[in-house]
Amino acid sequence: MTMRVRLLSWFLLACLPVPPAAAQDDLLRVEMVSAEERPVALDLQLSGSITATDSVQMSFRQPGRVTGVLVDRGDRVRQGQELARLDSVQQDQALRVAEAGLAAAQAGLSQARQASDRAEALLSRGVGTRAARDDALRALSEAQGTVERAESGLEQARRAVQDTVLRAPEDGVVTSRDMAPGQVVGAAQVVLTLAALDGLEAVFDAPDHPRLHSAMGQAVRLETIDIDRPEMQGTVTEISPLVDPATGTVTLRVAIADVPADTALLGAAVRGHVDLSVDRGIAVPWTALMRDGDQPAVWRVDGDNRVSLVPVGIAHFSNGVVYLSKGIEAGDVVVGAGSQLLYPGRQVQRAEVLP
Repeated sequence: MTMRVRLLSWFLLACLPVPPAAAQDDLLRVEMVSAEERPVALDLQLSGSITATDSVQMSFRQPGRVTGVLVDRGDRVRQGQELARLDSVQQDQALRVAEAGLAAAQAGLSQARQASDRAEALLSRGVGTRAARDDALRALSEAQGTVERAESGLEQARRAVQDTVLRAPEDGVVTSRDMAPGQVVGAAQVVLTLAALDGLEAVFDAPDHPRLHSAMGQAVRLETIDIDRPEMQGTVTEISPLVDPATGTVTLRVAIADVPADTALLGAAVRGHVDLSVDRGIAVPWTALMRDGDQPAVWRVDGDNRVSLVPVGIAHFSNGVVYLSKGIEAGDVVVGAGSQLLYPGRQVQRAEVLP
């Protein structure tokens, strides 16, 4: 009899309603996140190299044989410093001939001036003729013209001698050398490249992305690859309007900010990170992403804190964020962490409001 009473008591207790506090404790604690519309940020990662903002390709103004090269790649040079020299035998001979020609022309001018003065004096005393005076003046004018031509020829000869010496137009560093002693070079043939040290830039071959033009003026994070150096900052200053047909890429230049002139950085490999706003989408945490058959889906929470699995369309992936193109609207509440424990209709509660 006692046993029957106990069984009946347990049955009655089981049929009693569960207190609200106990029911609340049985709800699954999950992360609830409100979906929001925001710009889709694409982290475009590029690899390139660091070059000088300004560089000068140097060449001789005349052809000749190189007799000396005084610098090598990586050398710092000062403005006016001699860099290389051509064989100047012919130019030196032409200079001596021009100097002799000028001396002869000046001597002829002196004689013509004396003859003109004498003819003028004779005419003034009445013992000379006007025709003789005019002939003397004509000879003086021709002698002056001869001196002027000789002076011009001498200046050209001196310039030709100077052009056999290649000098630095400004302070900088030699980034390439394409000549050696004994080599015959042509006029305007590039033999040295000089980089100015008043600024550095990173040059990238970027993919031809349809929104690449939006990177103009954007900030860029720069990390050196082959040398240990703190992260640098830069700004996109140029995007080529043409695609390189050989590589299918677009040249992108980034001015590096607050970096002192450092020859160690020239030619260094660098990785750049550019944030592009390519579109807008509904952002949810990556932990919210689930699968409904062959389609992506997320758990949406209704007003009673009950969940339902909603198929969605994915527009873009980003670091820790998935951008949805359909299925979820801005303001909808979805489940983040803890979504793997759900089933349709299950009631949940916010984990962060619990003690």
